[in-house]
Amino acid sequence: MITHAIVRKPGINFADGLTTSSLGRPNYKTALQQHEKYCLALQRCGLSLTILEPDLDFPDSTFVEDTAVLTSRSAILTNPGALNRVGEVTAIRPVLSRYYSQIYTIDEPGTLDGGDICEADDDYFIGISGRTNACGAEQLGRLLEQEHYRVQLLDIRSVPGILHLKSGLAYLGEKRLVVIDALADRPEFNGFDLVHAPPTEDYAANCVRINNYVLLAAGFPGLQAKLENAGYSLIVLNVSEFQKMDGGLSCLSLRF
Repeated sequence: MITHAIVRKPGINFADGLTTSSLGRPNYKTALQQHEKYCLALQRCGLSLTILEPDLDFPDSTFVEDTAVLTSRSAILTNPGALNRVGEVTAIRPVLSRYYSQIYTIDEPGTLDGGDICEADDDYFIGISGRTNACGAEQLGRLLEQEHYRVQLLDIRSVPGILHLKSGLAYLGEKRLVVIDALADRPEFNGFDLVHAPPTEDYAANCVRINNYVLLAAGFPGLQAKLENAGYSLIVLNVSEFQKMDGGLSCLSLRF
């Protein structure tokens, strides 16, 4: 049962962050409105929120998920693969210390973004990407194995169109994963029931199961129908302005 989430409001310089998208410059007012609705959705899922104010030193800092990996026993501070995001981790540490007495770190030369980590109950999938290198993935793997989790590393650097592992993967509970076609044949997912995102709806694969609900990006009717037919209660949210900055639903919170 997830009970809490940490979020950070986007700053007025949000559009100055990193992106590979060609969808245009985000509208700040619209981003604020979408973020507020996201927070309301988290509360509807039963979560209490810690809402952090914008950090104008780091335009990408609303994507708070990248700063840490949270387990039932510890918080593991990441070391982002983009150098201009490293300071976000320093800023999140005192917040996490309110909730975790055990805090670990990913250290140089390892790099790690939280968006590359998919928790599936006792399994953790760790993506090696353009942001998370093998050293960082192996450091995290050792820490998780100390807590008796099963760990699998997936090299996704040759997978087109995804920044992080969770750009194309989500865990729905009950041994069921949402996957994009480019990841669907991975042997690491043997034993899991796979829900395939339609080929034109890869972005929607970054959905989030929170207690009795699944958060899903608006505008992707194929995956929405699959999840509704499977019996999930959906909260559909427009996150268009965050998509323009390579962000998705999972990126906007740390949930524990």
